[in-house]
Amino acid sequence: MNKILVGAIGVVALGLSAPASAADLAARPYVKAPPPAVAAVYDWSGFYIGINGGGGSARKCWDFVGVGGALITDGCHNATGGTVGGQIGYRWQSANWVFGIEGQGNWADFTGDNISPTAPLQQNRTRINSFGLITGQVGYAWNNVLFYVKGGGAVVGDKYDLIVAPGFVGVGTIFGSARETRWGGTVGAGLEFGFAPNWSVGVEYDHLFLGTRNNDFTFGGVFVQTERISQDVDMGLVRVNYRWGGPAISKY
Repeated sequence: MNKILVGAIGVVALGLSAPASAADLAARPYVKAPPPAVAAVYDWSGFYIGINGGGGSARKCWDFVGVGGALITDGCHNATGGTVGGQIGYRWQSANWVFGIEGQGNWADFTGDNISPTAPLQQNRTRINSFGLITGQVGYAWNNVLFYVKGGGAVVGDKYDLIVAPGFVGVGTIFGSARETRWGGTVGAGLEFGFAPNWSVGVEYDHLFLGTRNNDFTFGGVFVQTERISQDVDMGLVRVNYRWGGPAISKY
């Protein structure tokens, strides 16, 4: 009798639990997988305009031009200082390669002087008060990071003075001056970071090759002497650009 009762209870319990088990095994609702992530690709193409600022140093070497073109050294010095200016250009991108052209104009105050080792009365003073660059660029982009090299033409505005050196009567008095606009070449390299779809910031180094040229010094319109002056310039700049072009594009 007990065995029959226990068996009956088991059958009833199995029957009661069957619906719950079936519910547990019911198919779960279908959930659509999220779309794949979209990667933003920075586009460097377009016109841009910007500002720059930094510092530089011009290496100047002077030689007195004597009778028959004989040269007598008047020494060398570095003309250093700051600069600020602007640039405008256009870039186009093909895959990871970026090509461009750019014009740049700056005010500058690169000044320096030295006392002539062969004419102690004479102190040579130079100043670059402006320069311009016209260059082409070739770069390689890693999305919003661009490394580029550049090269082209350079022009600077120079002012030179002959001054009475310390230790002589009339120290600091100018007794001859010359001015010139000198053309040359430039090469450089830069690294630029796009921090917004149309904004970028970067650093750049430039070297200017300005050669050697004779300059006639005058005082009150009267010829004083001729100096042969050579110069090269090294500069470091921080640049900020705003670009008119397509915003960052996307691809899967």
